[in-house]
Amino acid sequence: MQSNDKSSQLSIIIDETDKQLLRLLQTDARMSITELAEQVNLSATPCARRVKRLEDSGIITGYHLQTDAQKLGYPLAIFISVSMDRHTAERFEQFESKVKSFDEVISCSIVTGRSEDYLIKVRVRDMAHYEEFLLHRLNRIEGVAQVHTSFELREIFTRSIVSAN
Repeated sequence: MQSNDKSSQLSIIIDETDKQLLRLLQTDARMSITELAEQVNLSATPCARRVKRLEDSGIITGYHLQTDAQKLGYPLAIFISVSMDRHTAERFEQFESKVKSFDEVISCSIVTGRSEDYLIKVRVRDMAHYEEFLLHRLNRIEGVAQVHTSFELREIFTRSIVSAN
């Protein structure tokens, strides 16, 4: 499979300073270059070059806003396993496109090693909102054969990978 994605064409070596930069930016992506440089004992220009190199290589893929779902009125987090009736590219593309359009869906992964095809995570206001989402939208996507629901009691943590070492 060939890709025109810049990140697949560049390969860089990540050292401890790069790992420190990634950890700091994960904690506070709005941290200034000056603040970052101070934290990793570099001057601003080399620090900025390192961050740019991490961006250009595709290791840093973006800077994202995080919100507090509870404070926004979406306290219920739910994992839904979805099985499809047929395993065709068209069926999967249609499902993925439709699920992506639902604001409640905060992640969607195709999975293997289970009887289900997808694992999605949704955020809803309450059980009535979940019922509406499940019965009137998710289950109405053509090809959805079965769903299994698990409610998240508490998220312990979430993070991005900084290093495999």
